[in-house]
Amino acid sequence: MALEHAILVSLTERAGSGYELARRFDRSIGYFWPATHQQIYRVLRRMDEAGWVKHTEIAQDGRPDKKVYRVAAAGRAELSRWLAEPEDPAVLRDGLGVKLRGASLGSVDLVLKEIERHRAEHATRLEVYHGIQQRDFPKPSGLRGRELHQYLVLRGGIRAEESFVAWCDEVIEALRKDNR
Repeated sequence: MALEHAILVSLTERAGSGYELARRFDRSIGYFWPATHQQIYRVLRRMDEAGWVKHTEIAQDGRPDKKVYRVAAAGRAELSRWLAEPEDPAVLRDGLGVKLRGASLGSVDLVLKEIERHRAEHATRLEVYHGIQQRDFPKPSGLRGRELHQYLVLRGGIRAEESFVAWCDEVIEALRKDNR
């Protein structure tokens, strides 16, 4: 997958300026496909040149014109092509796992602190995801179509974070017992 596809999905849901799109990434899709604002603007320009998106310029007082992007026919065709393409399962590439495996070669206490830090970050992200679920999907049993798909992606994130927090708890407990 490329950033282009994440942008196409987002713009299909709602047209927007580069700034608005970057804000959407910060609040939702970026949790699963992160991108900087600069990357988004650079890719939008490329997609515009390729005819995947079109933009309308809106005049603003005292500021440069705002470009509002929407998906063009060529972008919809590319999105359809990509959606039909098989996606390889994600391969876990985790430096923390490698550090844990090599902990006995250095300071186990430092590795333990790093695992505790990761646990805290994943727990925080889990709280954010739960907040999004409560705010945006209070009654998930009635969801259909796009809203159901968005909810299911969020649930995948929740499950992944729950799993990572539980694994960190297991590792922390085992390392503390082993350090006695």
